[in-house]
Amino acid sequence: MEDLIEEVTRGNVTEVKVVLASVILALAVYQLLLAAVAYGWLRLPFLESATASWTHRASGDAIVVLTILVATACIAVYGFEDGGAHTVFGCVLLGAIAVKIVAVRAGGRLARLLPVLGVSVLALFGLTWLTSAGDFLGVG
Repeated sequence: MEDLIEEVTRGNVTEVKVVLASVILALAVYQLLLAAVAYGWLRLPFLESATASWTHRASGDAIVVLTILVATACIAVYGFEDGGAHTVFGCVLLGAIAVKIVAVRAGGRLARLLPVLGVSVLALFGLTWLTSAGDFLGVG
């Protein structure tokens, strides 16, 4: 798997991960805006609640796919050796995403947790980004 990732990224695994992680973080912030419109907490004249809700779901699907790609590259190439903050945040993030997906699919009482889960996932994306891409870019 490591060789495949090295080949696909042309030996620029870190750089590709930084770009994809930055896109994911930007989409996660966008998700917050969309959720606020979908829940009616924020009203924008050019964006209706139903459209915001559909877009939130579609961009969330894209985020999950990109996150799996980045996590796969990260684990295959770098592993869990350092056991540092990035590893911990990344693993907790993947767990939080799984819980949020279960809450979305199950609905009912779990659906009440979605705002808290969404903000938690955003915070974990931010912390995971900061401890890897942020360090690489000199932000962290």
